[in-house]
Amino acid sequence: MKIPLPPAPGTGEHPCLALVNTIVTLPGGQRVDELDSPEKATAWLVTQELVPEGTGLLEYCQLQLTDLRGHLRDVLDSQTKGVAPDSLSLDGINHALTAVPNAAPLRYDPAEGLSRIPIHPLTQLVDHALANITEDAASLLTGPDAHRIAQCASTPCDRFLIRTHSRRQWCSERCGARQRANRAYARKHDKASAG
Repeated sequence: MKIPLPPAPGTGEHPCLALVNTIVTLPGGQRVDELDSPEKATAWLVTQELVPEGTGLLEYCQLQLTDLRGHLRDVLDSQTKGVAPDSLSLDGINHALTAVPNAAPLRYDPAEGLSRIPIHPLTQLVDHALANITEDAASLLTGPDAHRIAQCASTPCDRFLIRTHSRRQWCSERCGARQRANRAYARKHDKASAG
């Protein structure tokens, strides 16, 4: 099932945020996971242009992607709270980051000359995709936008975003409107209870 929310700010520029936001808790507590099958995980990687069209992930590869998502969520959560990240999550990210060379090999074709094209078996395609995602995460977490990483403040939404301004707390207008409505209802209820 596709998450029925507009993309959170920063997900277009950062595949690591796009990955962590492929699972979200919706109002009412429903948990939606865009990567709950090898086919959906493949489609997501193709959409992100991390693997070529026609790729078909195996369940093992899907699990690698969802495990990485969990590690990234843990580290991003610790970043937003200003606490030390879990060492197992850091190890998982570092493993994906260093599992394969990130550079595409140089190839020569008599008709086309020199080019750089990543041609790998399926598992290496996935390893390269994971390395690209974790490279993006490492750059984001250590770069100038690290302080702008936030988690949506609208309960129960748990998506991550890059704040576009210091007061932004929500991943979408829908979440912001829901949170404002909840606060207005609570104020009205408090006044009625006090009176």
